[in-house]
Amino acid sequence: MEVIFLLIAISIVAAVGFLAAFLWAVRSGQYDDDQTPAMRILFDEKQSTETNK
Repeated sequence: MEVIFLLIAISIVAAVGFLAAFLWAVRSGQYDDDQTPAMRILFDEKQSTETNK
């Protein structure tokens, strides 16, 4: 029975840690622009002048 309490405590600590990491990422602007990365693959990259020679 003591193992169950220990596992519950560890899982709560892990959940709080993941929540804190998620909130830190949101506040630091990690998820501000979610449209540009999805459309970036549609645009061709310019070829460098070395390959055109």
